[in-house]
Amino acid sequence: MIKFVGAGPGDAELITVKGMKALKEAEVVLYTGSLVPKELLDWCKYDAIIANSADMAYEDIFSFIQKHHTKKFVRLHTGDSSIYSTTAKQIEFLKAEGIPYETIPGVTAAFGAAAALNIEYTIPGVSQTLIISRVEGRTPNPESLKQLLSNKNSSFAFYLSITLIKKLKTTAFELGYLKDTPCWVVEKATWADEKVYKGTISNIEESVSHIKGVALILFGEYLNQEATIESHLYDKKYKKEGSKSSKSL
Repeated sequence: MIKFVGAGPGDAELITVKGMKALKEAEVVLYTGSLVPKELLDWCKYDAIIANSADMAYEDIFSFIQKHHTKKFVRLHTGDSSIYSTTAKQIEFLKAEGIPYETIPGVTAAFGAAAALNIEYTIPGVSQTLIISRVEGRTPNPESLKQLLSNKNSSFAFYLSITLIKKLKTTAFELGYLKDTPCWVVEKATWADEKVYKGTISNIEESVSHIKGVALILFGEYLNQEATIESHLYDKKYKKEGSKSSKSL
């Protein structure tokens, strides 16, 4: 059994209890060394086989899995394995080989960053939609940046795009975004050396031009955290009407 485990965004304590149990039971662990904190490996057995996939090609990963798949095997990915993790390619291999597998979710960087900043992505009257994407660079994106940013009432979280922030700024201006539209960058969200840079789409580039590693770009009016309408969730009238409906049942 191969267990794909989301390690969380950086803070070793943000792995799920189920993920932690999987690591404790594992006989073999293949982890993404460049992104997964090594503190997580402290949960592993002293005699577990532990390998770093940072310098492996797909063929190396498949060979390693093939060699050890009869053991309790954890494939430890950063964040959540459903976002930018390449698990689909690995699962395709497992299916072809008839090797059983399961996925244990984790906390992705967008949610780790939101918690670190104490913000909400869905603000009444401002945004009820979160778009997680990347700015197209060498890796093609099926949707153009213009198409994504045309959803002006959405909350944006861009992964793997810090070196392309100038393209984000230029495209936003082309689409009529105001120069003071908030744009924040969270470098290494939830890690001990996490850094936060707050600015606007017009000036944030100056603050983050030195960043070459892992960083998340947050963009949109939602960052002001100012609702333009009231939510009905805790409205007194709404609560009374809900209470009456419950009694009638």
